[in-house]
Parts: sequence; structure tokens; C-alpha cells
Amino acid sequence: MKINLTKQSGIYTLTSEQILPISLEKAWEFFTVPMNLDKITPKEMDFKITNNPPPKTYKGQIITYKIGVLPLIKSNWITEITHLEDHQFFVDEQRFGPYAMWHHEHHFEKISETETKMKDIVNFKMPFGILGDLLAGYFVKNKVKFIFESRHTILEKTFKP
Repeated sequence: MKINLTKQSGIYTLTSEQILPISLEKAWEFFTVPMNLDKITPKEMDFKITNNPPPKTYKGQIITYKIGVLPLIKSNWITEITHLEDHQFFVDEQRFGPYAMWHHEHHFEKISETETKMKDIVNFKMPFGILGDLLAGYFVKNKVKFIFESRHTILEKTFKP
């Protein structure tokens, strides 16, 4: 697993790469089922999909959630799938929610018949400008990093050969 988190011009960028021991077809099938997001999000996030999205991801799809953003504080979060190239990538972007900006690219690359490289690129900005960054930036950037570290472990167990 490789995770990198940087900040430039007030925007945090997290990149994460993981080799999955499954075919590209199986990876795509798993990650384009919105309800599987519950399975790969750490329990500590108190994450729940609140609408009833169709079983397969498509461009223009709206997904609504409740998520624990800070201790004892939950937020509504609405994202839209804005881009999708079959078996290559899809992008979810926040429409309403806890961030001033959220843009998450999910990339998939076939390595072999039994291995797929998954790469996530997440760009996000804290609300309330520099004040939000000063008050919650450190906590939130570490929380986002924790989500992807946990996701790595969950996916290793899920797809253990």
C-alpha cells in the first residue's frame, strides 16, 4: 500500500495505491456497487448510505450518506458520479456536505488475469477557509488518511486469496 497526502493552495490531495488479488472484472463489479461502500468504510466513521441507489454505478448517479465527521457530530453528504469510463475509472464529487470541495477519482488497471491495481486520488478542501483549516484541518486530513489505511486492511481481508 502506498498513501501520500500533500497540500497546495489550500487543497489537500491524497493518493492511495493498492494491488488487489482479483481480476479487473471482479474489482470493477465490486467497486461499482454503491452499497459496498458500507463494507469498506471503517466502523468508526459511523457511515450510512441514506438513499436507495441502484445496484450499479452510473454517470449522474446521486448517493446520499450520513457520516461522522467529528466526535459526536454527523453530517449529511451528497455526492454525484460525474465521470465513468467502464473498467477504467469513475469520479465522485460532493454536491453538499462537510467539505468545501471533494473530488474523488477511482482508477483501476489490469496487472494480470488475477491482479488489479486500484488507485484513488482525492482532492478536498476544508470549509470556512483558513479558519476551517486551522481548527479542523489537521484532524480531518488524518481522518481521511485513516479511512484509506483502514480500507486497505479491509480489502486485504475481503479479497484474501
